[in-house]
Amino acid sequence: MKYNCWRKVIQCEISDLESNQTWETVLRPKNKTVIGCKWVFKIKYNADGTVERYKARLAAKGYIQREGIDYLETFSPIAKMTTIRLLLSLASIYNWELKQLDINNAFLHGELKEDAYMVAPPRLASIQPRQVCKLRKALYGLKQVDREWFAKLSSFFISVGYT
Repeated sequence: MKYNCWRKVIQCEISDLESNQTWETVLRPKNKTVIGCKWVFKIKYNADGTVERYKARLAAKGYIQREGIDYLETFSPIAKMTTIRLLLSLASIYNWELKQLDINNAFLHGELKEDAYMVAPPRLASIQPRQVCKLRKALYGLKQVDREWFAKLSSFFISVGYT
């Protein structure tokens, strides 16, 4: 935290999370699990070894969540590599047009159904004593993050006509 490059990316990440309305600050509730959080840092490098950018991600310490109390389900379907290879082979054989997309911070768009409370992240200026963050959207590290992202993605596809 003593280096300016990390403080900048932390502030940027907090701004992104707040603009996404990831949480609201509330008084700490009694008889509710309040999970911790931590910053995960990574340096992205260019092919020549120079620093491309610094990256900071806020991760919830979801390992203390209890099934049936703090979350209900975690299952999310995934595609096996053999299925992806089959689809790519068919696309090649039949000259299908393929499109690819990348969604920044995809997991952070999933909306939580359960009440989840998190200790305020370090460097959050707007927090008062005895306040915590009530999570509205998923954060990396939560047990249900995969499921909530899949639910958000599925509902979008259904809304535009996919079956």
